[in-house]
Amino acid sequence: MSLFHIDAGKEWRGGQRQSFFLVRELAKKGYPVQFIVQPGSPLYQSATEAKLPVISQKIRAEIDPAAVLRIALAMKRKKCVLAHFHDAHSAAVGSMAASLAKVPIRVITRRVDFPLKKNLFSRRKYNKDVDAVIAISEGVKKVLVEGGLERGLIEVIPSGIDFSPFEKTYSSDYLRQELSFSSDDYLVGIVAHLADHKGHKYLIQATKILKEYSPKIKVIIVGEGPLRMELDKQTKESEVEDMVFFLGFRKDIPQILFSLDLFVLSSYLEGLGSSILDAMACRLPVVATRTGGIPELVAHRKTGLLVPPTDPSALARAILKLYNDRELAFRLGQKGYDVVHKKFSVESRADKVILLYKRLALKKGISPTLVLPEKKKIDEYRD
Repeated sequence: MSLFHIDAGKEWRGGQRQSFFLVRELAKKGYPVQFIVQPGSPLYQSATEAKLPVISQKIRAEIDPAAVLRIALAMKRKKCVLAHFHDAHSAAVGSMAASLAKVPIRVITRRVDFPLKKNLFSRRKYNKDVDAVIAISEGVKKVLVEGGLERGLIEVIPSGIDFSPFEKTYSSDYLRQELSFSSDDYLVGIVAHLADHKGHKYLIQATKILKEYSPKIKVIIVGEGPLRMELDKQTKESEVEDMVFFLGFRKDIPQILFSLDLFVLSSYLEGLGSSILDAMACRLPVVATRTGGIPELVAHRKTGLLVPPTDPSALARAILKLYNDRELAFRLGQKGYDVVHKKFSVESRADKVILLYKRLALKKGISPTLVLPEKKKIDEYRD
């Protein structure tokens, strides 16, 4: 028997990191996983480097008959008993393949808090063809319920973080040396895909306000995406080119985070905000928007400051508050570090997913030991 995990992501974003972490944890525990990913993608490279059981399969769109047939054949050959889909494309293609292969247990992870589409295809994907939907936050669950999903179908399991990259020693001057900043420059960073819902334009508008108070504040934008040219243009028109720096896609995120003084996330839609977890692991104070699942990570004035979404003035005031009050910034960063280590490890997330798998197996009348062979008693996993 085997467990199939499918992630059709072509980039290395929060969702791909989380599917990679989960499959890696399952493999570490000796569970029979198969990981279907896009050929040549960053996820494929990371999975092969980690020596995970990878099946390379191109998934072109949500309707891809060739991919459906190939995945269904692989599922039959490997005696797939559970399929877990990690994004929209894999959910569409994977659920059709699972139907052909008669896979008894099917799970979807939903990471975004965008409203569900009202068409028949979406309703089938999230209701008829799955046994559980994992929402990464209560905020995502709320949107799913509003979209028509039954509450009993939804399991809230937050994202997890691998702390090992953040336990190394890095120079706090890493970015200062690269970008020739002075020692008294205050570095504010965001790590996010350059997409509209991440709210970069509001951060740039906030930077224009901040320039009136302290040009020593520098805004570091890490990530690539479709809005790069538009944001470049906005930066020039706002006359904040001396304060805003685009670094593009980077693999050295821990080094960058340890160089910052403050982390910001300006989204107006956000499932959870896994980049905030990374920032907290580096003891960074956080300024973020009160939207989606973010308030489940950031407690206002305890682990960070929360502001209304799409409000550049409020964003600027919060950044300026921590720029001027370094003692408060330090306390918020330390508390965030404590919280993220207590509640958001990849190990604890994997354990919660395993418990869900066990419950679904019991509900289907399948022995959990066929799905996830362990020595623990089955009764431990009953509701």
